Amino acid sequence: MAAFSIPHSRQKFAIPLDIASAQTIFFENAGGTQCLTTVADAMHDYMTKTNVQIYATYHASKVSTKLFEDGHKAAAKFVNAAPEDIVIGPSTTQNLANLANAIDFPPGSELIVSKIDHEANISPWVRVAAQRGLVLKWWTLPSDSKSTALSVADLKALLTPKTRLVTCTHCSNVLGTINPIAAIAAAVHEIPGALLCVDGVAMAAHRRTDVAALGVDFYTLSWYKVFGPHCALLYAAPGARAGLHSLGHYFNQPADGANATLTQKLGLAGASYELVAPLPKILDYLGPDLDAAYAQIAAHEERLAEVLLSSLSGRPGITVHGEHAADRAVRVAVVSFSVAGWNAYQIVDAIERRTLFGVRAGHCYAHRLVTQVLGFAADDGVVRVSLVHYNTLQEVYGFVAFLKRMVFSE
Repeated sequence: MAAFSIPHSRQKFAIPLDIASAQTIFFENAGGTQCLTTVADAMHDYMTKTNVQIYATYHASKVSTKLFEDGHKAAAKFVNAAPEDIVIGPSTTQNLANLANAIDFPPGSELIVSKIDHEANISPWVRVAAQRGLVLKWWTLPSDSKSTALSVADLKALLTPKTRLVTCTHCSNVLGTINPIAAIAAAVHEIPGALLCVDGVAMAAHRRTDVAALGVDFYTLSWYKVFGPHCALLYAAPGARAGLHSLGHYFNQPADGANATLTQKLGLAGASYELVAPLPKILDYLGPDLDAAYAQIAAHEERLAEVLLSSLSGRPGITVHGEHAADRAVRVAVVSFSVAGWNAYQIVDAIERRTLFGVRAGHCYAHRLVTQVLGFAADDGVVRVSLVHYNTLQEVYGFVAFLKRMVFSE
């Protein structure tokens, strides 16, 4: 397995990324990264060579089973978890909906839900609170601070002995701000029986995911936002996993239900085999040292974000929604902004009619953040530019030059 190298990374993707032949310059990576060629090839190979039901006794099924199990093990390795503590499902939205249905909340339980999250980590908890008569508390950005990170102090003010679940995002998919998850987990766990559920989807392409180091109870990410296929991972810490009731077939459960794997409990009918089989290719791409690979990624993306943020920050009429510094310790290269007098969709339309840049306008599925916290109308929102390591300084300089010419009128 070769070491990871950013200069050679652009050659490894199925869609051409070089400006000379690209039909799109992908600046909307928070909505989905490009897929590695090796991942696409592995999906094709599975479907054309081993497309059979797993766990049968004939040869083709044994081959298929090994590919599926190797993919599952690779997924667990990616987040530093044991294979029995993860499940792979169709999407983060579905995985969290399943999780909400599998937690037995005692009567009178209190749920603390972050209002700045993608709706995938909000609506299941709002729904279960309403259905079961639980208390729902909203956790939002500090009103007396310029920080766009969730405050541990604000969280502690919401916690009570009745708190049973706290949910938040590791990194906002709109603001790009990194939240202090280890400190949040420590605060949550001061309450006996309280659990922490973290949405890591917007973080996983940018920083190393280590669920053990974070101390979380539940963590989720989507593989199509980490250079892979359209499926998702949910992690549950062993103690949290033991407390879940199973949504699976009764005859597939061990006699001691508490010891059932997360897949046995929440893996309804199993993940799509052809999407699980290629997951080792993502780890192959990142190389044998995930920490070193993500250190390279963070440093490169910080340079990209610095160019973009320096062109936006302090400019009259421009508001950057998120941290203004490109510091890799506080944000990833997801930059959202608005322009006075412009609807976000007007800006994106101007960009996409005149350039190859693909960006995003609106709420980006963080509807409560954009409308209730940032205060945008439902038909407006932010312009989001989301960069990853295969983007280049040349691309960002070109994007900035267009903004100066067409939007800033320079």
